[in-house]
Amino acid sequence: MGLFKFLKSQLLKNIDWLDNSQNTMVYRFPMEGREIMIGSKLTVRESQVAIFMVKGKIADVFGPGIHTLVVNNLPILSALLAWPRGFKSPFTADVFFVNTKQFTNQKWGTTNPITMRDKDFGSIRIKSYGTFAFKVNEPTIFLKELFGTNSLYTTESVVSYLRSMLVSGISDTIAQSKISALDLACNLLEFNTLAKEQIDTQFTKLGLDLTNLVIENISFPEQVEKALDERTSMGVMADKMDVYIKYKSAQAIGDAAKNPGMAGVGSQLGAGLALGQVMKDAISSSTSTSSPKEQGEKEKKARFCPECGAQNGARAKFCCECGKPLASTKKVCPNCGAEVNKSAKFCGECGEKIS
Repeated sequence: MGLFKFLKSQLLKNIDWLDNSQNTMVYRFPMEGREIMIGSKLTVRESQVAIFMVKGKIADVFGPGIHTLVVNNLPILSALLAWPRGFKSPFTADVFFVNTKQFTNQKWGTTNPITMRDKDFGSIRIKSYGTFAFKVNEPTIFLKELFGTNSLYTTESVVSYLRSMLVSGISDTIAQSKISALDLACNLLEFNTLAKEQIDTQFTKLGLDLTNLVIENISFPEQVEKALDERTSMGVMADKMDVYIKYKSAQAIGDAAKNPGMAGVGSQLGAGLALGQVMKDAISSSTSTSSPKEQGEKEKKARFCPECGAQNGARAKFCCECGKPLASTKKVCPNCGAEVNKSAKFCGECGEKIS
C-alpha cells in the first residue's frame, strides 16, 4: 500500500505556475523524478507560455488556457519519444513557464562617455541615462539564445547585457544620424524614436521586444555647457561671428578694467575707449540696414548748406554744422511745387523753366 501511494505521488496530474515575483522571466517546473500522466491538466495563465523540452530539445508550446495533455496536442513530444502509433503513459519531460509580460522601469546609463563628432564643437564626449522596458516576444528563441536550462531566470540575469546593447545602439545612432549636440539636447523625443528603431532589431534576435526607450538626459562637458550658455545669452545674434567677437572683446575689456594701481588706471582708460569703439561699431552695424535705393532717396531730399556744404534733413531750416539759415537757399517750382536751389534755372522734378 505504501509503495502504491509513493508511485501515485510521483505522477503529476496538474501542472501550473503562480508568479508572485516582479522580475522572474523563466521558471522551471520542479519535476524531481516525477512523471507526467497522459490526461494531466496544464494551466497557463495570461502573460505566460509553457514549453515542453524532451531530451534537450524544445518540443511543444502552449499559450494561455487550460490544456488536457493527450497525444494529439503533443505532436512534437510524441515524435521525440517515439510514440508514432501507440498510447504511452506516464512520460518524463521538462516544463518551462516563460513570463511574457512587460518588465518596466529598467535603468540604463553610460558608464563611460560617448565620443561624438559635432559640427559646432568638434569632437566632444557626452553622457546619458534613462529607462527602458522589454518583454519576451519569441519564447523559443529566447530559451535557445539566453536561458538554456536554468531552473530560474530573472531580469537581473539579462539586464546588464541589454544595457550594453542600448549604449552601443545609441552610439551608433548618434554617428549615423549626424545630429548636432544642440539639436540632440533639444529633441530627445525624436532621438528616442531613432534610437529605438536601431536597437529593436538587436532585441529581436534574442526573442525580445524593446517596448519602450526613454532618454531622460544628455549631459555635455563643462566647456561645452559654458559655450552653450554664452550662445544662449547672445540670443538671436549668436550666429553672427562679428557680434560674437565683440561680445568676447567686451568681456575681456571689463576684466582688464578691474586691475588695481596705476596700471589699472591706464587699463581703465584704454578699456573705456575700446569699449566705446566696440559699442559704436556694433550700433552702426545694427542700425545701418537701409538699402542703397533708400539711401539714394534720402540724399535727394537732403538740404545742403550754402556756407559749409554740410548735409541736413529735408525739413531743416538751419544748418546743423554752422547754424546758417537754409530757407533762403531754396525756391518753389511754379508748376509742381517742388523745392529747387535758388540758382537753378529748371525744376529737377518736372523740368519746368524757373524764372
